[in-house]
Amino acid sequence: MSPVSSQRWILALSSLASFMFALDALVVTTALGAIHAELGAPIGTLAWIVNAYNLGFAVLLPTGAALGDRFGRRRMLGLGLLLFVAASAACALAGNAGWLIAARALQGVGAALAMPVAMALLTAAYPPRTRAAALGIFGSITGLALIIGPAVGGAVAEGLAWQWIFWINIPIGLVAVALVQTRIPAGERSPAALDLPGVLLGAASILCLLWAGVRGHDAGWSSAEVLGALAAGVLLAAGFVRQEQRAPAPMVPLRLFRSRRFGAGIAASFLFYAPMYGTLFFLPQFFQSQGCGPFEAGLRLIPWTATLFVVAPLAGRLVNRWGERTLVAGGLLLQAAGTAWIALIAAPELPYAQLVLPLVLAGAGVSMAIPAAQNAVMSAVPAADIGKASGVFNVLRYLGGVFGIALLVEVFARGGAGTAADAAAFSHGFAQAMGAGALLALLGAFAALQIPSNHPAIAGERLSS
Repeated sequence: MSPVSSQRWILALSSLASFMFALDALVVTTALGAIHAELGAPIGTLAWIVNAYNLGFAVLLPTGAALGDRFGRRRMLGLGLLLFVAASAACALAGNAGWLIAARALQGVGAALAMPVAMALLTAAYPPRTRAAALGIFGSITGLALIIGPAVGGAVAEGLAWQWIFWINIPIGLVAVALVQTRIPAGERSPAALDLPGVLLGAASILCLLWAGVRGHDAGWSSAEVLGALAAGVLLAAGFVRQEQRAPAPMVPLRLFRSRRFGAGIAASFLFYAPMYGTLFFLPQFFQSQGCGPFEAGLRLIPWTATLFVVAPLAGRLVNRWGERTLVAGGLLLQAAGTAWIALIAAPELPYAQLVLPLVLAGAGVSMAIPAAQNAVMSAVPAADIGKASGVFNVLRYLGGVFGIALLVEVFARGGAGTAADAAAFSHGFAQAMGAGALLALLGAFAALQIPSNHPAIAGERLSS
């Protein structure tokens, strides 16, 4: 197989895998009503149908990257996809909520084993001059899944049955596994031993921090449960750092953070994914508070979705001309402006037409920043550390999403009458939450300005050496 053909297959299969994993993170949200009607699960249990996937995914992301380096990225991508497919079948066959929650957690584990490997394969396959364009396509497809997830879930639940959300993964996933084994080169493996203490400490720390974020609003941020989880997470994180400093083959080499390009790219990504996930959480609810159904609420996100197809690939091509700092900082300023615009005009009877331009503005900003930030992070490390850098990037991206949702929910709830059921009260809380999202994006723009201004391909050349 020619190098160009191999690159295209890696791009296609990595993007397909990422699309499936991102879609399943949110596709179930608008089907929860149908699941409740059939399984009789209470509201608190329904929330765990979403959270179980997210926890399984985030906790094991660094482990997936480490296993990919140790046993081969192609092998781990295939195994992760197979586990995801098997767990999808278990979800579709679930006869009670407990079974469904356990199967959703297993889905998240499969996604965690494969996702950082997919991104590492893609980064290693493309030389610096074309890598950012490939990451732009990859990022646009992943972002599309996050945005259309609620609409797809609503359409399937209304038109077929909620089980089909999971059944559809099986044929697509099996075809993807077969193509991974036949179209992606085997690649090299690292002879280093697996950093098992680092894996355990890192996973436990992430689990505790995520648990605190997920439970903070319901249990109370000052509750013993949440404070205990936060304290345990911080202590375990300190132990993880200590372990990585002395491990002969660390799971996360701390030297990566000595690179200003890497650290600033990670920080900016954390801060633009936070308002992105938070906005994505609230916008469908805002539309439904105006009387839309789940499917229509998802369709109203199309102005944002459309930017991913146009802006992200274009931004990827412009990275080598304009530099990562310009695109990430400029994109975050657009995201902040669009989100602030939504905050200023939010009202119960707001005509949808008035939201189109701010949605396009915010979506274009995110779409501009995603490939440039990914390129900054992945091009800042030597080839041997690509998989580990991918794991760090994906974990912090997800933690940013959890932080963004938790913060915006708290602002929404504390925003006067934000927790009330009527449309006017919801709009008031929604506006304040969007304002907080705009501030996060502004902080992200400041972080992006710390990315070195030298030509990005200079750092990227280390990957091809």
